[in-house]
Amino acid sequence: MNDTLSAALQSALQAGVERGAAAGVTALVVDREGVRFEGGFGERQIGSGVDMSFNTVGAIFSMTKPITGTAAMMLVEQGSLRLDTPASAICPEIGSNGVLIGFDDDGQPITEPVATPVTLRHLLTHTSGYVYDIWNADMARWYEATGTPNVLSLQKAGLNTPLTFQPGTHWEYGIGIDWVGQMVEAVSGKTLGEFVSENITGPLGMVDTAFAHSPDMLARASAIHGRVEDGSLAPMDLPAPENPEFEMGGGGLHSTMSDYGRFMRMILNDGELDGVRLLKPETVHEMASNNMGDLRVKELKTVMPPFSADAEFFPGDPKTWGLTFQINEVAASTGRPAGTLMWAGLSNCFFWIDRTNGIAGAYMSQMLPFADQGTLDLFYEFETAVYNSL
Repeated sequence: MNDTLSAALQSALQAGVERGAAAGVTALVVDREGVRFEGGFGERQIGSGVDMSFNTVGAIFSMTKPITGTAAMMLVEQGSLRLDTPASAICPEIGSNGVLIGFDDDGQPITEPVATPVTLRHLLTHTSGYVYDIWNADMARWYEATGTPNVLSLQKAGLNTPLTFQPGTHWEYGIGIDWVGQMVEAVSGKTLGEFVSENITGPLGMVDTAFAHSPDMLARASAIHGRVEDGSLAPMDLPAPENPEFEMGGGGLHSTMSDYGRFMRMILNDGELDGVRLLKPETVHEMASNNMGDLRVKELKTVMPPFSADAEFFPGDPKTWGLTFQINEVAASTGRPAGTLMWAGLSNCFFWIDRTNGIAGAYMSQMLPFADQGTLDLFYEFETAVYNSL
């Protein structure tokens, strides 16, 4: 990447931090051959004097999903998992609580039987009926009515929810890929963290990516900040769950953007990086293609404003879903072409993978609520600057 663009990216990101878009940001741009830009701006924690840097570790939340999806597709290639057979053959609990259709006069849930079995493809594309309570009022009410801890508790009870629609009939973002993680564990005989370490992050040299911090990772970890009423940012106290029962395939990893760049380069290179092949080219092509037919991504309407604003990337543009990636069907305002892969993490982490131009970018700001306009606008500004240089 040329010096002029590097200077422009540094200026834009530094200015964004100074105007309060985030406490700190780390970002990078890669192509198929290597890193073209990386840098850190602001502080890991406001007032600490410790700089955010390219090797700062953060909770990447749902940017975990494509890595879990890669684990599942490796097992599909091996024949241990299948995309279109009932997922309950691997994990009998999947779909066992029926479909939530309402509540009775006493506030107790009413369900109906599942008409079509949930499949791995449903789970990977968010068409299974499993949803998040952050963006679904009925699921929030179900957790409250039943006294069940939600998925962020890392208690397995939080996974055993009803569906909120019949599989394959709608798209709604949810905990399906946490169930994919459970399927990976069931067929591999390993914990999800062991499988990911042995088969993905280890081979790719992603030394700072794990479900639990190593001491070295913890020493470089960013605090998470929250947007407060006056618009400023303050550190948040988010204690780790006690006695976790599973590793969250939908959102449990900690990583650096440098590490995530290696994962993105593997996808850019059709499943291979530095002589290490994880996936066949045809598998990556399938992951990067529409896997939900005529269904389309919709806006996520928040029911928990401290954790998320209403969220939709590129509102008005049609978007579909591959096997753990959102795919825009038209060229976006930032310059990315149709067919570009992307997603994000709750703490306002974002990435895109443009297989047409062979370029990808990742951006991490550790703050809530998700889709905070200030940091989202800065991400778009970052991406736009990259495309303006092409």
